[in-house]
Amino acid sequence: MRVIRQIMVLILLALLPAALAAWVHPKRPEWHRSGEEVDLGTALQWREKVLWVDARPREQFDAGHIPNALLLNSYEWEELLDPFLDQWKSGQTVVVYCSSADCDLSKEIAQRLRKEVQIPNVYVLKGGWRAWLESQK
Repeated sequence: MRVIRQIMVLILLALLPAALAAWVHPKRPEWHRSGEEVDLGTALQWREKVLWVDARPREQFDAGHIPNALLLNSYEWEELLDPFLDQWKSGQTVVVYCSSADCDLSKEIAQRLRKEVQIPNVYVLKGGWRAWLESQK
């Protein structure tokens, strides 16, 4: 019994630095989990695998949006969900954005898509619409 306890202690002692290194190392792999933020460069690399979702109010969407983005906001959720589902394909990655990094509308829509609609690959665009605009300069 004493040997088993010593083995367990050694395993735990080995796992602590490994977990710390995995968390803070600058070259750690990106382990994306659904709902995490994604930067614009990464999302653009996914190309046609991405379905862009604009979570802003309709007026802002009409004034400008990412090409081919779909409008899906909490204000019109019931009306806009079916058109969204008509466009979404299984296995497709959804990237939701709103006005800026301070905007929580995209997080709300991403969470609803994961929980209510059961879409697994949903990310929030870091910097939102402003990040897109900056990239177009």
